[in-house]
Formats: sequence, C-alpha cells, structure tokens
Amino acid sequence: MVELVLALNAGSSNLKCALFEAGGEEPTEVGRTKVDIHGPMADAAAVAELLAWAQALHPSGRLVAVGHRVVHGGASFQEPTLVDEPVLAMLDELSPLAPLHQPQSLATIRAVTTARPDLPQAACFDTAFHRTLPAVATRFGLPRGFHDAGVRRYGFHGLSYEHIAERLRMLDPAMAAGRVIVAHLGSGASLCAMINGRSIDTTMGFSPLDGLVMNTRCGELDPGVVIYLQNHQGLTIAEVQDLLYRRSGLLGVSGISGDMRELLSSSAANAREAVDLFVFRVARNVGALAASLGGIDGIVFTAGIGENSPAIRALIAERLSWLGLSLDDAANQRGGQGRIDSVGGRLAAWVIPTDEERMIAKQTLATAARGRPGKPRAAQ
Repeated sequence: MVELVLALNAGSSNLKCALFEAGGEEPTEVGRTKVDIHGPMADAAAVAELLAWAQALHPSGRLVAVGHRVVHGGASFQEPTLVDEPVLAMLDELSPLAPLHQPQSLATIRAVTTARPDLPQAACFDTAFHRTLPAVATRFGLPRGFHDAGVRRYGFHGLSYEHIAERLRMLDPAMAAGRVIVAHLGSGASLCAMINGRSIDTTMGFSPLDGLVMNTRCGELDPGVVIYLQNHQGLTIAEVQDLLYRRSGLLGVSGISGDMRELLSSSAANAREAVDLFVFRVARNVGALAASLGGIDGIVFTAGIGENSPAIRALIAERLSWLGLSLDDAANQRGGQGRIDSVGGRLAAWVIPTDEERMIAKQTLATAARGRPGKPRAAQ
C-alpha cells in the first residue's frame, strides 16, 4: 500500500494543504487544496474536511504522518520534531511572538490529534533554517539577561528559504555556492542572506513583524513609536498589537488594500506611495545584507509578489542598479521559473517558486522515521 504524508500550512485566514506519496529521494505530489478558517474554533471542521479530501484523492493510500508549518520554534527547537504534549506546551509559550500564526498552527495540530490520534505529527519550524546565524546577528542592544531569556533575533520563512537553497543548488550550483540574497516577497515578506546555502543574516528578527513592509504588517519600526502610541495616543497593548499586525503595511499606507495587485492597478497617489515604500525597503535591506555577505553574487525572487510581479522586480532592480543588478525585460515578463538577469549584468537573478509544503513533507518523513519526539536543542 502506498504511504502518504499530509503537509498543513496554517495561515491567519486559511489552511493550505498538500498530499504527497512517500518513497524515493523526493516525496511525489498527489494534490493541493486549501480551506478558509475563521479562528481556532473552526479548525476541527477544516481538518476533518482536509482529511476526507486526502482519503478521496488517494483511496488506496495510507496516511502515515502529518506535518505542520510552525512559525516560531524559539531558541529551543532547532530542527523538526514529533509533537507530544510537552512539545505543544513549549510551543504554546511562544504564541505571543507570532500571534497571527502560532495559535492557528497549534490548534490545527490539536484538531488532527482529536480526529486521528494514531497519526504521528511533526512540527517544522520557520526559525530552524536560521540556526546558522552568527552570534552577532542574533543580538539586540539590550542587557545580556534579556538575550539569555530569549529576546533575540530568530529569522522566519525558513521553510521557504531551505527549499530555495535546495532548488538553487540544482539550477545554478555556482551561484548557490556563493553569496546570495533570497527575496521572499509575499503577504509576509523578508530577505535572507546566504553563503553556500546557509543563512548568515535576515531581515525578520524577534517576531514576524520586523524588516520589510508587508501587506498589513509594519516592518521595521523605531521602538520609540510604540512608547509614544501607548503614552501619548492612549493605545492599549492589544490595540498596538492589532495596529502593527493587521492595520499597517501596504494597507495602512495606502488606505486602499494590502494586496500588491490592487495597488499596482490603482491610479491613487496613496497606492503609489505604498508601492514605492515597499520597493525602497526591499532595496535598502538588500544593500544592508550585501554588507553582511561582504559582497553579492546573485538574487532570487520568490513567494507571491516575488514570483508573479514583473513590475515589482523591475522597480527593485532599478534601485539596485548600483550593485550591478540588471534584468532582461523579456525574461522578467515571461514569468515562471527562470533566470532573468540581462547579459552583461554583474549579478545573477532568478525567479524560483517556493514550496513550503514540499519541505514540510520532506522534514516530516525524515522526522517520523526517527520514531520519537525530538529533544529541543539550545541555540548556539
């Protein structure tokens, strides 16, 4: 009987799902779907729907494991792990650091446990890929005791970055071995600086709020603004959290939408200002990461905006012409996976679709094969 693994990727408003056959070096995709969710209480129905979908999609297969994207592993979880109650309790404690995603992921895990308590489940962490960050890249300028208590830079979108690092080694081994910046530009957005496929710096830090402007998240922000909002605007902690996570970013600046497609099609000045801010922040942070790398050999665009918006790629390249980034117009407009830099440019440029669900499936199969929950490892 064919063995199957289910990869679940819980976002703040939907639950993406992919079914894979196990066996061989790479899991084989069977199909994908997603369902809308409206808070953790809806997850039981959503999970039941997805389990039924998986069974109907491959009636002769046997589901042997379920893997989950878990945004925050903190300093303790440096690799995928099978989930048990002690692991869940530790992950619950990290929910304040990723309030849009962590509670949904954990609710989904619990819903699968209720529906199928026989199935091994693996937590696959977005933070784990960044375990290779040098110590200096993990620190804030705060007293040491806070760092020791876990107030440090972690980095996110690690499942996406790990997939891109693997794909780049296949597509362009010479570039993959060098100094590369990967631009994960979607509703959540970040950059990762890699040397030989290992993360050495990234734009997100303690939480998924940091770094680039996103669809509804503010990105990097002077902490004095938060003090001002509370002391002089009278906002509560809950109101500040709602403002920074749900009402800022492209949506807040434009006052129109957090969807880049809508902003690019709009003639409103505020829409253009939001687009310009997004591009400015990406370009500025590419420059900063190039300094961390000591130079740059190439850039990869991925995720919803990075893969599907030639206009945004072109605007970013225009701002990075000083680094030697020049795009071939025809290649950039073509879409799909491929190399898009122009002949004579100093930097290689690729568009590579990300696949977090495939990475979840691979990590889950490897983790389930170990047969027991992993022990948390302290960060280096």
